[in-house]
Amino acid sequence: MPVTRQPKVPQTMADINVTPMVDVMLVLLIIFMVITPMLSKGVSVDLAKTHNPIAMQAADKSDAIVVAVTRDGKTYLNTTQLPPDDLPPKVKDLLTNRLDKTVFIKADARARYEKVVDVVDNLRAAGVDNVGLLTEQIQETHPAAGGAAPSGQ
Repeated sequence: MPVTRQPKVPQTMADINVTPMVDVMLVLLIIFMVITPMLSKGVSVDLAKTHNPIAMQAADKSDAIVVAVTRDGKTYLNTTQLPPDDLPPKVKDLLTNRLDKTVFIKADARARYEKVVDVVDNLRAAGVDNVGLLTEQIQETHPAAGGAAPSGQ
């Protein structure tokens, strides 16, 4: 009887292949690095709408000092809620060793005017040189092309 040889089966590898795991972890790290700055923008408010807002790119920086005034009159320094009277010492600490002493205020369009003025007064007491009021641009809708325009008669 002839001897038949069976094909050699490769030995099973007992080591763990970590390369796919490292690839997945690096992708997750990049995703979290991109998403995390977007999550920490502070308190969201409905900003006042204007026709010609002034662009303030410095307000989008991660180290920008933003004071928010909500509709119900609560005041937030970045993401921390505190009364307006407590703003001067905290803002002074944040402004130390800074060349640009600008603080941005984003107030809800329906916030009481006196609350916003109170915040501005407290920021001035803290030695803030410039106060930036953040607004949104009004999105105008134009009539559809070919439609009849209203007559001025």
